[in-house]
Amino acid sequence: MEKRKFLKTMGLLTAGGIVGGAIAPSTASAMIKNNATNKKDVGLQIYSLGRELTEDVANGLKKIKKIGYNFIELAGYNGGKIGEYTVDTYRKMAEDAGLKITSSHVNPNTRDIKKDNLDEIADFWKRTVEDHVKLGCKALVQPMMPNIKNHDDVAHVCESFNQAGEIAEEAGIKWGYHNHNMEFGRVVKEEDKGKQQNPWMPVGDVIYDLLLNGTDPSLVFFEMDVYWTVMGQNDPLEYFEKYAGRFPGLHIKDRSVLGQSGMMNFERIFQKAYEIGLDEYFVELEGIRTGMTQFEGVEACFNYLNKAPFVK
Repeated sequence: MEKRKFLKTMGLLTAGGIVGGAIAPSTASAMIKNNATNKKDVGLQIYSLGRELTEDVANGLKKIKKIGYNFIELAGYNGGKIGEYTVDTYRKMAEDAGLKITSSHVNPNTRDIKKDNLDEIADFWKRTVEDHVKLGCKALVQPMMPNIKNHDDVAHVCESFNQAGEIAEEAGIKWGYHNHNMEFGRVVKEEDKGKQQNPWMPVGDVIYDLLLNGTDPSLVFFEMDVYWTVMGQNDPLEYFEKYAGRFPGLHIKDRSVLGQSGMMNFERIFQKAYEIGLDEYFVELEGIRTGMTQFEGVEACFNYLNKAPFVK
């Protein structure tokens, strides 16, 4: 009975008996080993590791790979370098570790986007795109919201985003935007200031919606940070439904280690994301609340996703 239970668990027992006849013990052992070491395709935003990575990047990247991550999203680009390393050197360290660099978080040198500095910001993205071609990146993402106080600011920001998307597209790179919770604030027209829809909600347009509606879907994608969307008092699933196709990449984040807070319904998030089209996602871990090191935390996050039945 124990043998039958084992074979059934392995998917090798059918109503008619063992598939293909008996299996040699060595073959069965190999299958168990392969099943145990099978790992899902999970990415990591390296910001998650902070100084634990920057103090020894080459070995830190190898540790990321050993945990099970297959690709990374960069942070820390500044004028041709990632931290203290040239883009060529960083790419080689990642390749030596067996990691792909698929995306990078980069902010322009100003958060004030106006009509008179659009050309300057476009020049920044041209230089940045050139460097990220060398890195082998397939995506560039702006991770911080520009200063937005009114609808005119939104219009300038959307124009800048579309320009960045055009520049990146010419080089074969996708350009996107990553949110925090601030994007779920509202901008109000002059004539509506002081009004309330109801006692707990002001009138006005949600900035995130204005950015989604004001940018060209063929040029600008949105990398939703699902945690910050929830912290902005919004439901990621509603956005996936309303703006299907705009979220090919996600940041998977919790209050601390994934799955420990009870605040995030990752099962439903992944189900809906796969339904509308999910290309890749990155774990991002900020403040640890459990006494772990950051490396221990990102390992716990990987293990959570790798074991989760709802993650492909």
